[in-house]
Amino acid sequence: MNLSEWIRYIESIHSSSIDLTLERIKIVCKRLNLDVSCPIITVGGTNGKGSTCTILESIYREAGYKVGCYTSPHFLYFNERIKIQSVAVSDKLICDAFSKIESVREGISLTYFEYGTIAAMIIFLDADIDLAILEVGLGGRLDAVNIFDADCAIVTTIDLDHMDYLGHTREAIGYEKAGIYRANKIAICGDFNPPQSLIKFCESIDTKLKLIGKDFGYKVHHDSFDFFIESSFVINLPLPSLQGDFQIANATSALMAVKSMEDKLPLTETSIQKGILLALLPGRFQEIQKNPSLILDVAHNPQAAKSLSYNLKAYPIPGKTIAVFSILKDKDIFGVVRELSADIFDWYISEIKNERGASIETISKTIKKINSSANIVSFKNIQEAYQFALKTATRNDRIIVFGSFYTVADIMKLIS
Repeated sequence: MNLSEWIRYIESIHSSSIDLTLERIKIVCKRLNLDVSCPIITVGGTNGKGSTCTILESIYREAGYKVGCYTSPHFLYFNERIKIQSVAVSDKLICDAFSKIESVREGISLTYFEYGTIAAMIIFLDADIDLAILEVGLGGRLDAVNIFDADCAIVTTIDLDHMDYLGHTREAIGYEKAGIYRANKIAICGDFNPPQSLIKFCESIDTKLKLIGKDFGYKVHHDSFDFFIESSFVINLPLPSLQGDFQIANATSALMAVKSMEDKLPLTETSIQKGILLALLPGRFQEIQKNPSLILDVAHNPQAAKSLSYNLKAYPIPGKTIAVFSILKDKDIFGVVRELSADIFDWYISEIKNERGASIETISKTIKKINSSANIVSFKNIQEAYQFALKTATRNDRIIVFGSFYTVADIMKLIS
């Protein structure tokens, strides 16, 4: 089978796309005799996971290490999920890994994400990498990547998202995300207000938790920032190429991991500086063009929407901001719209071509509930909404495409 055929196959063999249990994947990994000897950094959290992984990947690459990085979801191609030295691996490598999994599966059903997770580790081990960076897909404690023990685990932020699976409070969600921490290993949290459940979990497994704002932090200057660990270490660094103030917090958590891992993976200050400058990630306040400005952002929960609002205010324009917007129905649509309502002049909305997509009626009613005078125009798909925005926007305006990975991916297909 080619990769497209494999993807269709693995999407069909499990009864649900999300199944937060580890027993099945553990059995398959045991049959594969996966012997993981390289260090692992696992990154979880509500927002900032992808950015933190990218910054870590960039720093370690500049330091001369061979780095494997597994992230999700992808925008255009499945291969984007599995990278070695920041390059997506080939169809053949993925198909070969899928074949190995299939040869030992023997009737045990795996989800799409579980298949991809095992395939990534097979590919990384075959490539003899120096470091594996793994991004949690959903939650942490029962996520597929958590079958691999992390030498260092980072929880970036904790907010309300995926509540049907993780719980309806920050305390419940914090406990699930803390599940990636290991006893006597490095545990880092980049949330300035961590839930007590996360702190207590670390105490219960006898792990020293490093908290941003307490054990490490940053101070922003005009064109640089200081990263510091208590009073014992300070380094001045260039601002990340990734846009947004919250990206400095992501970089700071990554830097805490880098410093904590120095005994296993030593590096220089120069590699840290270069790595931060060269780290780039699509769809995170990514400006594609100017006059009018076009920005892609995958913000799909209130915390991410708040960060997006902050960025829009930080980069003011003389014209108006037009939203090309769609979102999944299981997201906090009200919370997302509320955070951005004051920033957006026109809403161009449509449905996502996915069974989880929110209806136009739901999106429109939510926007009207927050701002009864909002200008809302509906379209049959996101690409049509985007094309209309391009026609109506002036040089001084800004188009912001956001609400979901699916929303941004639909526009990436047009402009790639």
